[in-house]
Amino acid sequence: MAKGVKVKVEGLREVDAALGELGKATGRNVMRRVALARLEPMAEEMRRLVPVDSGDLKDGISVTTKNPRRNRKRSEVEAHAGPGRHPQAHLREFGGDGNPPKPYVRPAWDGGKDALLEGIADDFWTEISKAAARKAKKAARLAAKG
Repeated sequence: MAKGVKVKVEGLREVDAALGELGKATGRNVMRRVALARLEPMAEEMRRLVPVDSGDLKDGISVTTKNPRRNRKRSEVEAHAGPGRHPQAHLREFGGDGNPPKPYVRPAWDGGKDALLEGIADDFWTEISKAAARKAKKAARLAAKG
């Protein structure tokens, strides 16, 4: 069985520092929003490529922060795109039971991985700016109350 593909993005020290200034929970939420938004086009491509017209497999392709293997999280934020724990998913992707492989996850990854990483720093800065504005607005509201 194939192992998951891991991607490590380096060179985002300024983003990390800005996330730290927002607080742990807010920073984690910003990372989640960016990851989910960046993975959604890949999930759409999987839905387009899946070799069935309708049904649970196509409808089960999702983007989530829950680990489909139910293992412990290895990092602060993880996001996953794919069919999750659907029993037919691996049989369609890799073949089996006398059926040839009809990949849909790997082609979606291969076609979307560059777009996923391209502009991710801009997405982070946009989300950080929004979160900082919300934090400042909340602080002003609390200060006005006295």
